[in-house]
Amino acid sequence: MTLAWWRGSSRNVRVGAAAGQVLLVVALAVAPVSAAFNAEALDAAARALPKLHSLLVSHRGTVVFERYYNGARADRPANVKSASKSVVSALVGIAIERGLIPGVRTPIATYFPAVATDPAKRRITVEDLLTMRPGLEGTSGRQYGAWVTSRNWVDYALARPMLAAPGVSMDYSTGNTHLLSAILTKAAKQSTLRFANDALARPLGFRLPPWPTDPQGIYFGGNDMLMTPRQLLAFGELYLRGGRVNGRQVVPAAWVAKSCEGRPRELPSWARGAGPGGVPDPLRDRGYGYAWWVHHLGGHDTCFAWGYGGQYVFVVPGLDLVIVTTASPNVSEERRDHRRQVVEMLTRLVVEPLAP
Repeated sequence: MTLAWWRGSSRNVRVGAAAGQVLLVVALAVAPVSAAFNAEALDAAARALPKLHSLLVSHRGTVVFERYYNGARADRPANVKSASKSVVSALVGIAIERGLIPGVRTPIATYFPAVATDPAKRRITVEDLLTMRPGLEGTSGRQYGAWVTSRNWVDYALARPMLAAPGVSMDYSTGNTHLLSAILTKAAKQSTLRFANDALARPLGFRLPPWPTDPQGIYFGGNDMLMTPRQLLAFGELYLRGGRVNGRQVVPAAWVAKSCEGRPRELPSWARGAGPGGVPDPLRDRGYGYAWWVHHLGGHDTCFAWGYGGQYVFVVPGLDLVIVTTASPNVSEERRDHRRQVVEMLTRLVVEPLAP
């Protein structure tokens, strides 16, 4: 699936930050939100979700809904879990644009010489890590605990056996994006945190706090990043505007478009039917780009960042729409059918009312 990326807006969306507060300011008057959009009905539906922490909706550059639930606050950073992967992807795109990384076809052996002795691993590229197709056995799922308790996360991920040729099949693994964080650290000659703040967060008007590192001090690439819901909204707006904010091209427009080209993935046998409790996964047939998921909401193409427990940034170009949700990061979405309820709520009470 490839999104026809919407780039027609000249709106100047600015984010300012002070004492942890982030405010979206739109410099151009926009048409009022559709009368079909019912904020109170949306709020009532959101309150019925016991794990939901926040729900924000930006339409045509204006925040039309912002509510917090179950003790969450606007100024309290959320653990965005694997939505961090989409942020790491943006940083890789910026690093390539700046010439710090030659390009997506760069072999990872450039940064990890030890793999050069293995003919199969020598073929793995930066793009293979971005698309979760390096062919390495993954470090997520049942392998996750052994990986994050190892003495060297980078070496552990690189030492996994090859299960397929690079670039052939997708195997979702946080180890892949952690390797990207290690590459950024080497290429930029600074920590991923510092590069993220200077290259991405600062242009958006905020600052990222430190998040966990591996035993070698490399910032976790793909998990446990801390962002407020408003900061997530600003990040989504950046992608909606083709990587631009305040007239500045922060992320290359071509990188944004490429990130949202959804490559199909082969579903494991256990995921082809209904999910837990016999309920089908509403996002089951999603594709995967450069660490962004690609699917649709209410029939409208969407590119989205996704973290465990229900951390979402939905970007819907055709409707000039960004939706952010955060939720408890400690409970799987499937256990209480949270994912299905969120998708149905957003489709019925946000996307359909705001569609032309």
